This record gives sequence, structure tokens and C-alpha cells, in this order.
Amino acid sequence: MTFVVTDNCIRCKYTDCVEVCPVDCFYEGPNFLVIHPDECIDCALCEPECPAEAIYSEDEVPQGQEEFIELNAELADIWPNINEQKDPPEDAQKWDGVEGKLQYLER
Repeated sequence: MTFVVTDNCIRCKYTDCVEVCPVDCFYEGPNFLVIHPDECIDCALCEPECPAEAIYSEDEVPQGQEEFIELNAELADIWPNINEQKDPPEDAQKWDGVEGKLQYLER
């Protein structure tokens, strides 16, 4: 089992979750974070730390966002690892809660 970063992280990219991860399984893209499924130990520490509530257990990913399971695995193999908290984008609060943000994902 793994945890998955979903749609609401796009353009919010809060990194509070990164600080608590004991195995450094987060990877960072231009405007989104992902979790590497082969590195995640299912500790659940990241889920409550996400201000955007964008992290779910793989078996609890919201309906319609299942594609993020594969997307996390794909992008974690090509993006660099992140293990320290950074400031969120200046307009993160504006994007928090906006639905259907997959079209804004920058690879």
C-alpha cells in the first residue's frame, strides 16, 4: 500500500508533508509533488500534514482521481527527490480547492 498525491496539490504544492516523511519518498515537479510507491512505507504521517488535503491512501483515492495513482509512480521516476520544506507558491491559497487542475500540471 502507498499514499498518493492527488489533484488539489497542483499549483498549491505545499511541502509540509515532506518534512515528516521518514523515508524521503516525495518527488518535486514544477507545480506538484508526488510520492514514489516503491519507497512509501505507508506510515500515514504525511496525510494529516497536507494543508490542501491532497494526500490519500491508495485505496481511498477519491472517485475520478484514480489516474493519480499511476501518475505518482510515473513522475516519481523522473522528478528529483525533495526532503526539506519550501515556501509554497505565492498564489497557492487561490488554487486550494479548485477542482479539475490536472490540465495545469507541469511536467
